[in-house]
Amino acid sequence: ILVLGDSISAAYGMSLEQGWVSMLAAQLADASPPVAVINASISGETTAGGLRRLPLLLEQHQPTVVIIELGANDGLRGYPLAGLRANLNKLVAMSQQAGARVILAPMEIPPNYGARYTAGFRESFVEVAGDTDSALAPFLLDGVATDPALMQDDGLHPNPEAQARLLQNILPTIQTVLSH
Repeated sequence: ILVLGDSISAAYGMSLEQGWVSMLAAQLADASPPVAVINASISGETTAGGLRRLPLLLEQHQPTVVIIELGANDGLRGYPLAGLRANLNKLVAMSQQAGARVILAPMEIPPNYGARYTAGFRESFVEVAGDTDSALAPFLLDGVATDPALMQDDGLHPNPEAQARLLQNILPTIQTVLSH
């Protein structure tokens, strides 16, 4: 499994070992057969940055599953939604052309960008997953983003205590994709 994400998957503000991706790797290492997890997440990454890095990552790791957890930084920068969708579509297409099944992890942005942009942003992930026959995971920060006790002081990044919940949110989707 290759995880292509931003700060949420790069364990921003804590050691990498405390993050949900490392927890996933530990859990799947004990699976039968064991599944390797490569965390190619970078804090601040955008869909455009992911597009630049993905070809080499696919060639190096030859994953059977790619989890795309990108888009939040595009949204926080007010990136046009058509561009976000185009980039997500390209990320999925590249992964599928390399033989990987894709899990799209949708992100949400704060409501201060306006109802239309916020709703369009959210819908972009649903649209891309449907158009590309990708698995759409639940919102990774469900039950976390609105709980200050599970967020770092910046209000954007989950703290170490939240990481098990992030894994719990996405694990059923990962298990379903792995079993097919």
